[in-house]
Amino acid sequence: MHVLRVILRPGWIALGVVVIAFAVACFTLLAPWQLGKNSSTNERNDLIRAAVDTDPVPLAELAPDGRFVPSHEWHEVLVSGHFLPQDQVLVRLRNVEERPATEVVVPFAVAGGNRVIAVNRGYVRPENGATPAVPATPDGQVTITARIRAAEGTTAGRGAHREGDRTAVYSIDPAEISRATGVALDQFYLQLSPNQPGSLGEIPLPQLDSGPYLSYGLQWLAFGIMAPLGAGYFLFSEIRHRRRKAAAATKAATSGADPGRGDEAVQVPARSDRRRQAKHDLREAGMTSGSRQVGQIGSGPAAAEPAVGVRDKLSERYGG
Repeated sequence: MHVLRVILRPGWIALGVVVIAFAVACFTLLAPWQLGKNSSTNERNDLIRAAVDTDPVPLAELAPDGRFVPSHEWHEVLVSGHFLPQDQVLVRLRNVEERPATEVVVPFAVAGGNRVIAVNRGYVRPENGATPAVPATPDGQVTITARIRAAEGTTAGRGAHREGDRTAVYSIDPAEISRATGVALDQFYLQLSPNQPGSLGEIPLPQLDSGPYLSYGLQWLAFGIMAPLGAGYFLFSEIRHRRRKAAAATKAATSGADPGRGDEAVQVPARSDRRRQAKHDLREAGMTSGSRQVGQIGSGPAAAEPAVGVRDKLSERYGG
């Protein structure tokens, strides 16, 4: 019951709720979030490695229609057609090699069909905070080599907008570009390889490292284990302290100490002390009786009677 009373205190209940909620968040949200990013990064790296070691193939082999296949991302494809420069779009707030950049996306009409694919030509560097004039795309039909890339999606409130006579977006989302230009596009886009017709600044491939996500995930798992253990240790320390305090109070009460008065104790005479006091009183009584007998005439049992009476009273008082 004493342990239960400690656990049911409001402070410990509040701490328990916080620790349990934190541990659940670590195991169900935070750790899976970081471990999931580690898994997706490793999958991306594996796709890039496989794509780099594979020669370009015709677009119809990997993407015969406009649907995106995740396992085909980063693979190079060959496609013939012509650019649609009138529907060119600028992609704002990009960063290439740790410097600000503006990427340029142009729809590309595939030859021999009705397909149109968004093509990322590369990037240009802003000049004095403004995008410079973008070099024109080549006229007529061309054949390009490009890598298949997944659509990036669009954040709410950050869709396509007009900047003067140009259309600008914040991410390469073929669906959003289609709404802005009125041109139906495939679900994915193509990123031009270096030295291709219409290419601009080269966008390098991502670095093939897994990043810190695995270590972050393991740290959240460790935090989820350590938090309950730490709370349990502090609770155990509290209970142990209270038990020691209660044991000290009980011991002091048993030995005659008043717990409310600290270390000050009530002195209780022992039996040997009572006997010494009784002998002292007897001597005092004998001396008094002797002094009285000096003034009395005669001697005998009658004279010693007062001393005997005192002795009997002292025996009754102290015992023995």
